[in-house]
Parts: sequence; structure tokens; C-alpha cells
Amino acid sequence: MTQALDLLRLLLGKRFPFKFVYSNDYWMLDIGKHVFPVRKYRMIYEKLLLLGARKEHFLPPRPASENDLLLVHSPKYLKKLAAGTLSKDELAILELPYSAGLHKFALLQVGGTILAVETALATGLSVHIGGGFHHAFPEHGEGFCVLNDLAVAVEKILKEGKAVRAMIVDCDLHQGTGTAGIFAGRKDVLTFSIHQMDIYPAEKPESTVDVGLWAGDGDEAYLRELRARIPKLYDEFSPGLVVYLAGADPYEGDQLGGLKLTKDGLQERDRIVIEGARERGIPLAVVLGGGYASDIEDTVAVHLNTIRVAQRAQRMCP
Repeated sequence: MTQALDLLRLLLGKRFPFKFVYSNDYWMLDIGKHVFPVRKYRMIYEKLLLLGARKEHFLPPRPASENDLLLVHSPKYLKKLAAGTLSKDELAILELPYSAGLHKFALLQVGGTILAVETALATGLSVHIGGGFHHAFPEHGEGFCVLNDLAVAVEKILKEGKAVRAMIVDCDLHQGTGTAGIFAGRKDVLTFSIHQMDIYPAEKPESTVDVGLWAGDGDEAYLRELRARIPKLYDEFSPGLVVYLAGADPYEGDQLGGLKLTKDGLQERDRIVIEGARERGIPLAVVLGGGYASDIEDTVAVHLNTIRVAQRAQRMCP
């Protein structure tokens, strides 16, 4: 209750500190009975409204254009997605049932992260209530990830000259395979991933910096490893943009992992990443990534805590 009241006071302040990116179409996706909690997007949106946010605080995304998608994804893959002609093997590694709705969802998610990145560059910080589909590769999707919104958004702003260097800070439970592979060897993009080693994916392409932890490591080990690298990497790399994948799935109640982080530990994680960037004046776009707690309310609470940290950081470092 105290945290909720604290967030309410922040939201009802004289100046709302940043914009959210969100579409009602996110939660309309029908994937049947599935561990991926599509309805969390709507739940977060509704809770923010209850806590005092107004509809004008939310920016609606447009579907990503083909030209933007082609910055990362192959024409062949995009054509198969649009036509719904993915093979059985491709659907098996995607782990989602294909539908026209899934295609629309993926395009909107990419468009949402592009909008969040552009908004962060203009205002300092934004939060996409969505995004973080870091397992998608140029030629195929994997692990619930159809299109790589992170990679497309970063490539777009670099191509347009809106930043010279960008950094992806991936704190999802799973290693950021797609983004690691896409940006391998690049000097203008630093990919950082802190993740659980002894779970999916079995093969983990090298990020610029990888930190592997193990089941049961918990708050202390996780935060020690994170503090050893963030904000040091900010100072060494000097990015013009940070995209922060704030996955809720390292949480101790998550069905797919075993890192056993508490809600307090995850909130401290968020503080290290978000405040470290904003104190240095680095524009920061937050995307939510995974979260598969047995009780969806726990996943939503973790994501709301990330927003709470972002609010404080933006007020301290506008």
C-alpha cells in the first residue's frame, strides 16, 4: 500500500515526468492457453490509470514499416510472416501459434519500441508497456519473439544519425540471443546481458558483455555482478541512448526460471540501471520483456516497480 501511494503521489505531481507507449491492441492477441501473459499489458495500463495517469500520458504506436523492419530482418522472413507460411519447424522454435493477429501484434510491438526510443531521445526517458522481444533473429523468430523490436529501433536511430552509439542493457531472465547475434562485432552498439545460464536457450551467442548466473543465486549475487558493470560500462562506452530490457522473469515466483530475485532485489536492479543512465544525462527507453509468475499480479507488480523507479529517476534527473 505504501508503494502504491508513493507512486500515486508521483503520478499526480505538477508535471508528469515522461510518456508511456501503449496500444490496447496488445492484449487483444489470442494465443489460447499459454504461459506468455498477454493480458499483463492491459493490467499495467489499467493500474496506472487507477493510480492517476491520464490517457494523454500514453502514446499509441503505429505498426513498424517494412523499410524499418528490413534494417534487421530478411525480406524472405518478412514475406513468410505476412503470408502466414512459416514451416512447422519455424513455428516450433517460435513457440507461439501463428495468426494474422500475431503478425499485427509483432508489427505494433516493434513500432512501439521505435516510438519509445524516439521519445526518450527527445525527452530523456520513456517506458514502452511492451517490447523486449530479444530472441528474434533476422531470418526467424524464437522463444515467443517474432520480430526483434530492440534491434530494429536501435538500427533506425543509428541510421538516421540520432545517436552515434547505443547500448542495450538486457536484464531479462534469458540471454538476449537475437540482439547478441545481430550486433556481433559492432563498434557502435554494446549489448549487455545478465541472465540465468542453466535454462533456455541452450546456445547463447556472445553479447559484448555477458554475465551468467545460476539457479538459486538470488539478490546478493545478482546485484553484486550488476554493480560491477553498471554504470561503469556507461562511462566507458558513452552511449547516446540506452535501451533497458527490464524483464520481470528473474523474480523468485517465475515459472520459467530459478534466479530467485525478490521484488526488492528487482527494484534495486532497476535503480542501478535507470538512475545510472539518467544521472549521466543518457536518454533511456525502457521495455518490459518477459515475466511468467504463477500469479500474474506478481509480474504486474514487478513491472510497476520498474515504472516507479523510472518516475523517481526522471524527476531527479530531468
